Amino acid sequence: MAEQKYRIGLGYDIHKLVEGRKLVIGGLEIPYEKGLLGHSDADVLVHAIIDALLGALAMDDIGTLFPDTDDRFKDANSLELLKMVYDKVQIQGYWINNIDSNIIAQAPKMMPYIPKMKEILAPILGLDSMDISIKAKTKEQMDAVGEKLAIEAQAVVMLERIE
Repeated sequence: MAEQKYRIGLGYDIHKLVEGRKLVIGGLEIPYEKGLLGHSDADVLVHAIIDALLGALAMDDIGTLFPDTDDRFKDANSLELLKMVYDKVQIQGYWINNIDSNIIAQAPKMMPYIPKMKEILAPILGLDSMDISIKAKTKEQMDAVGEKLAIEAQAVVMLERIE
């Protein structure tokens, strides 16, 4: 990897809402009648952040690193996967400058849970909660997200070389 002072990564994830699963977003279990379908806990926000970190390092994506064909990752806590990826960031000689992210969900409303999500994520990533932006968006009742069939997330991270 070339020695660059800054690197930016973009991440995205989407999961289908289904009955019989817990809804975990940003490492937080949110009370709701449905949860996200996935091999792991299907935490769309954490998965988007992981992909953004991996993208900034020009590495493989989350599905390649933690494949759904590997039983070790069945029902995995995405925060543990995030810790593993952040270790890779540090090994490459970087730290996270900041994260900007969106959770796109028609329901449930995400805004009340965002402060707790930031509180959960910050220490894992060596950040102050003020360095993490999480915004709540809807799809104005359009497409699968707007019809309450799925939830998606986007994240951008800026890495800075450790001096």
